[in-house]
Amino acid sequence: MTALLNATGLAKTYALPRTAFQPARLLQAVAGVDLALAAGGTLGLVGESGCGKSTLARLLLRLVPASAGRIVFQGQDITTMPEAQLRPLRRRLQLVHQNPGAALDPRLTVAQAVAEPLIIQSLAKGAALRDRVAALLAEVGLGAEFLPRFPHELSGGQKQRVCIARALAPEPALLVLDEPTSALDVSVQAQMLDVLADLRERRGLAYLFISHNLAVVRQVCAEVAVMYLGRIVEQGSAAQVFGAPRHPYTRALLASVPRLGGSVPPGDGQVAAPGDGQVAAPGEPPNPAAPPPGCPFHPRCGMAVPACRSGAPPALVDGLACPVSGAG
Repeated sequence: MTALLNATGLAKTYALPRTAFQPARLLQAVAGVDLALAAGGTLGLVGESGCGKSTLARLLLRLVPASAGRIVFQGQDITTMPEAQLRPLRRRLQLVHQNPGAALDPRLTVAQAVAEPLIIQSLAKGAALRDRVAALLAEVGLGAEFLPRFPHELSGGQKQRVCIARALAPEPALLVLDEPTSALDVSVQAQMLDVLADLRERRGLAYLFISHNLAVVRQVCAEVAVMYLGRIVEQGSAAQVFGAPRHPYTRALLASVPRLGGSVPPGDGQVAAPGDGQVAAPGEPPNPAAPPPGCPFHPRCGMAVPACRSGAPPALVDGLACPVSGAG
C-alpha cells in the first residue's frame, strides 16, 4: 500500500520553568519517534498514561510544532509548512477526541456541529449542506430526528457518533482516534467499533488508534506500536506484538490484562499471555523531566542487567530481543 503518513526522528521538548523547589528543566515528551502508516492502514498506539501518545498524535496533526524531526503526509513535508499552505491539507487529517461531551459545543445543535467543518472549508452550502449533514449522520447510524438536538439530549455513544460524523465531513484520508471508546459502556464500545470498521472499509480510511484497551487494539488494528517514556519500544503486526512480544515492557503490558480462567490464545480480540512468568511492570513510569540513564525501562524491568543501567542495553537479555537498544 502507498505510504500516507511518515514521521522520522520526531521529537517534542517542553521547557519547564524554574520553581522554588526545582531548577529550570527540559521535558522530552516525544523522543525521536519513527512511524509510518499506509493509506487505508490501521496502526494502534498503546502505552501507559503519560507516555506521550496524545502528544505524538498532536505532532502528527500539526496541532503543536515539533522540536525536531520530519512529518510527510501524502508526499508533502508538513513539518514546518506555513499555515496558509497547510490549511487545505488539514481537511485530510481529522481527530476524534476521547471525551465526546467535551468535544461538542453545547450551544450548537447536531446539525450545526456536523455542518461546521463543511462551512469552514467551503465544501457545501444551502440545500446541499443540509443533505450532506443528514447523509453523514445516517452513515454513523443516526436518523434525521437527531439533527435539531443539543449535546445534552444525547447519550455518550450518540455524542461520539456525532463527533465521528463531524470528522468525516471534510472527507479525510486519516482519522486519529484518541481513546474513542474509553468513555463508553462495553456494549456501546462494541457498536462503535463496528461503525469504525464499516467506515474504514467503505471509505478506505487510515486509522491511528490510541487506546489503553489492548483487546480493542488487537481487534481493530493490523499494526501496533508500543510507546514508553516518549519512545517507540516495539512495533510490528498485531499478530506478532500480541502473540510473540519481544520487549519486556510489551510483555508486562500484556501480563497486566485481566483474564478469566488463565491465559487465552491470541485472536478474536484477545491477547496472548507472555508465558514466562512475566508480571505487570511494578511502580510508576519515571519522570520524563528526569529520565533514568541507559534503557528508560530498566528501573521497572525484571530482566535488567548492569549494562541496561549504565548505557545502551544489550541486544539480547536471556534470549529475549530488546529493540530499544541505543535509546537512552
